[in-house]
Amino acid sequence: MSTLSEQILGAPAGEYLDRRVDRAFAHDGTGVLALEAWRAIGSGVFTDSDRRHLIFDHIAPANASLTADLQHELRAFAKEQKVHFSDVGGGVCHQVMAEGCVLPGEVVVGADSHTCTLGALGAFATGVGATDLAGVWATGETWFRVPETTGIFLEGTFSGAVEAKDLALAYVAALGMDGGTYRALEFVGEGAAGLSMADRLTLSNMAVETGAKAGLFYADETTRRYLAGFGHEVEVQRREVDGYPDEVTIDLENLEPLLALPPRVDTVCPVAEKEGVPVDQVFLGTCTCGRYEDLERFAAIVRGKTVKVRTVVVPASRAVLLRAVETGVLTTLVEAGCAVGTPGCGPCLGAHMGVIGEGEVCLSTANRNFRNRMGIGGEIYLASPSTAAATALAGEIASPEGCL
Repeated sequence: MSTLSEQILGAPAGEYLDRRVDRAFAHDGTGVLALEAWRAIGSGVFTDSDRRHLIFDHIAPANASLTADLQHELRAFAKEQKVHFSDVGGGVCHQVMAEGCVLPGEVVVGADSHTCTLGALGAFATGVGATDLAGVWATGETWFRVPETTGIFLEGTFSGAVEAKDLALAYVAALGMDGGTYRALEFVGEGAAGLSMADRLTLSNMAVETGAKAGLFYADETTRRYLAGFGHEVEVQRREVDGYPDEVTIDLENLEPLLALPPRVDTVCPVAEKEGVPVDQVFLGTCTCGRYEDLERFAAIVRGKTVKVRTVVVPASRAVLLRAVETGVLTTLVEAGCAVGTPGCGPCLGAHMGVIGEGEVCLSTANRNFRNRMGIGGEIYLASPSTAAATALAGEIASPEGCL
């Protein structure tokens, strides 16, 4: 009986194998390094252009002349090799790939650690280094050691103001930042079946924060309906194993809104314990929580009110932005005093569109709060979109309980 990773990779845990890659992508940051390595290989061969993607998201639009020059070179390369190309404003690579590109059962690699996001679609998706990606470009293959699997059993349903980001912080806290090292996390159970695709993407996204190689959901009817919206007909995947060597069980009904305290993702406490801590900025967005559902949830709380602290909102993709425009969610955010940025990563990596200063505090819906990540000397608390909305209105950390 095989885990989902074993089913997709076609070998038991612990085995090493070379595997054809179904989808491979890089962004404007790692694409530069991958291109340098590909040229160094010297074969001049570029494989499977129709399954290769280059997505500008990390520093998009360019923030300096050097960035612009490097992006100009990558644009020319993408055109020359006829790869799928998403330019400035297309959105975060992981979200763009989740919008009808990746299918269940595929092997997907991306030159970014949060490629595990796409495991929400029933794919084996993992991050690789730029040199490894160059090898995929040249040969169409890469090597893997099939990971052992940890089962994350989810029971019940969310209650109150709790949402997927709170659950993500809960399982990261349970495993710790190295508790999933080179393992696959499988999200299973009745609670997993009841989660939306947006929720699943958030949960798979943060698997790497435990050191995991991948974070996977089995493709089910929710997956089928989601991908049907992009014109794909897919089959459901069946879980073969009853248990795992390592398991974590989380009751969704007993969760409460959570915070990750700077500077570790696994140092987590209830929001209520830190209420009243002043913040200088609130950031809503990223590959973790920049989807339409996140913007909609935030907007529902701030509608008709005005934020008391600078609030930066960056939709995860152009499709998310368009839907927010069409439904009036974007109008609500702007009327509440939020600044809306170009779809992409925004200030998550500390490059532009919301970098914080020394001594400043940001409450962010992103996935990492390491020292100096969003600006030298700043501090980052991680939380859900609902907690972010309540905090933006209060100007200090505030629980979303009672706001909904």
